[in-house]
Amino acid sequence: MEALVQLGMVSELPSDAQTDEIRETKDYFVHRNGVRYAGTHLIIDLWGATNLDDPDHIDAVLREGALATGATILHGHFHHFSPNGGVSGVLVLAESHVSIHTWPERDYAALDIFVCGDCDPYKALPALKKGFQAERVQLAEHKRGLIG
Repeated sequence: MEALVQLGMVSELPSDAQTDEIRETKDYFVHRNGVRYAGTHLIIDLWGATNLDDPDHIDAVLREGALATGATILHGHFHHFSPNGGVSGVLVLAESHVSIHTWPERDYAALDIFVCGDCDPYKALPALKKGFQAERVQLAEHKRGLIG
């Protein structure tokens, strides 16, 4: 074992290069008003909303909202339950996710936006209100990974 450590093949401690890499790794936790946390998770209910049975429209609106937050979109997937049914979908972000579940028969959509780092989930709200023409928006915020 000692011979392997001398060759640099096995080590219990990180090499200098690894420690430099660790020191340079960006911490995406948020630090605001003396509080440190992983990110902001918005729970959004849209009532009196429209276009809730069109996966392409929903995709476009959520992408516009996600980009407004400052997030990086990695992948999107939307499932249409029937020709006139609801849609469930998600945008996977480098900074977390945006998800939606719709009930067009109730003119209702349930969304969550969870972002970390410098992203601001509140900046998605104008795109959501405009894209779905919501009459009423209910909003709750949760700080995820709260350290203190």
